[in-house]
Amino acid sequence: MSRSFIRAVAASLLLCQPAFSQANNPVREYRRANEHRVLREFVELLSIPNVASDSEGIRRNAARLSEMMQARGLKPRLLEASTRGAPPAVYGEWLRPGATRTVIFYAHYDGQPTDPRKWTGTQPWEPTLRTAPFEKGGTVLPMPSEGEAINPEWRLYARSSSDDKAGVMSILTAFDALRAKDIQPTVNLKFFFEGEEEAGSPHLPEILSKYRELLSSDAWVICDGPVHQSGRRQVVFGVRGDTNVEVTVYGPKRPLHSGHYGNWAPNPAMILARLLASMKDERGRVTIKGWYEDVAPLGEAERRALADVPAYDEELKKELGLNRPEGAGRPLVELINEPSLNVNGLSSAETGALARNVIPTTAVAALDLRLVLGNDHRRQVERLREHIRAQGFYVTERDPTDEERLAHPLVAKLSVSPGGYNAERTRMDLPVSRAVVAAVQSTSGERIVLMPTLGGSLPLSLIRETLGAPTLTVPVANYDNNQHAENENIRLQNLWDGIETYAALMTMN
Repeated sequence: MSRSFIRAVAASLLLCQPAFSQANNPVREYRRANEHRVLREFVELLSIPNVASDSEGIRRNAARLSEMMQARGLKPRLLEASTRGAPPAVYGEWLRPGATRTVIFYAHYDGQPTDPRKWTGTQPWEPTLRTAPFEKGGTVLPMPSEGEAINPEWRLYARSSSDDKAGVMSILTAFDALRAKDIQPTVNLKFFFEGEEEAGSPHLPEILSKYRELLSSDAWVICDGPVHQSGRRQVVFGVRGDTNVEVTVYGPKRPLHSGHYGNWAPNPAMILARLLASMKDERGRVTIKGWYEDVAPLGEAERRALADVPAYDEELKKELGLNRPEGAGRPLVELINEPSLNVNGLSSAETGALARNVIPTTAVAALDLRLVLGNDHRRQVERLREHIRAQGFYVTERDPTDEERLAHPLVAKLSVSPGGYNAERTRMDLPVSRAVVAAVQSTSGERIVLMPTLGGSLPLSLIRETLGAPTLTVPVANYDNNQHAENENIRLQNLWDGIETYAALMTMN
């Protein structure tokens, strides 16, 4: 990657002028005049449960999205996989006469599973406004009536309010603004809303292949993830891959009294704790053999982009109550460009009021394997499997038989989730990359952040492998949105900014 390109990108960021002046921004005018309508439509969409495994809920979401797109003249249709019960993608289009390029705008409408008992003062699919973040004393507000002022610092709490129905609303409302203000897109617009991203996108390759001609394009622009922790908008050129594995280890065939059998019957929770501890060292470095071997190094442009990212680790340490992060002092922006292994959850018997003096029968760990360019998700799973074997375990893919339990002192079952995909990264010097950077920069008075890799994962490698199109991600959500956890929220100003950003992307040069 040449130094001249890097200087050119830096110059474009400094010199780029807004597509619409701050004094005369028709997209902002539209949004301000329609905030109540946008909020009502968003709340209605957020009220529909959307866990990917809930087929009925997903179908309700797809039907509602189709209605929203039909009202906008976007000719919606459901793109179905041949697998019965697979969540559909919702597709729409606005083809501009004479346009020579086509951009597909992607978001997903499914959300992570959640336990309503862990939500504080709200429920996942009962959208609720607060004056500020709950942790900072934000109080509950009634939904504003027409004509009542809407504070852009308010937070809207609901599952998928940020990840990723905020993406859906940013895209569709940006289109509304352009059409209402009679502003012509510069490209053919296609819209693709996926229904199982949070489940690993197992049917996405089939859908992409089946509708290959319909989905032909010059690029995909992805609306998912948070803006930088500093609040600056960002363009992300790559994402990590992901695959998920459950590890189950075994103790006695029935729960045993811990007094009568303690010190004799092996406790699977202790066995699992030792196994997990063998996978990472005290610095957080994964100790599984070969874990980092095939990582593709960052190029010159990516390294310089990382050097320009605003430092924010000290603020995050204070905010999150962390004395010593993992990584031996290396910054977060470097560490998300490496593969990781995370324990998503542990389960063995009970705790709290239900805790009993027993030796449990099993212990289970849900593991999340994040990948970077060069890793293969199948190969990383095999490295994990071999590591477990090296610790003395007999490894199976099903519950062990009595004969297997008696023949082996340590038994582990590996269950690999369907789906899984590799990391993806688009070159920073492509014409479309420059166009996206310029469009996003035009919406901000601050220099935007260029990030080689997003910490999270998206199935962008599947898009490139199947359709050959480059992908770029432009997030809109606030970084403290609690995505994938209880009390997920969106700061309203981030949604408003997202509308302006995506309108600029639809009219980019």
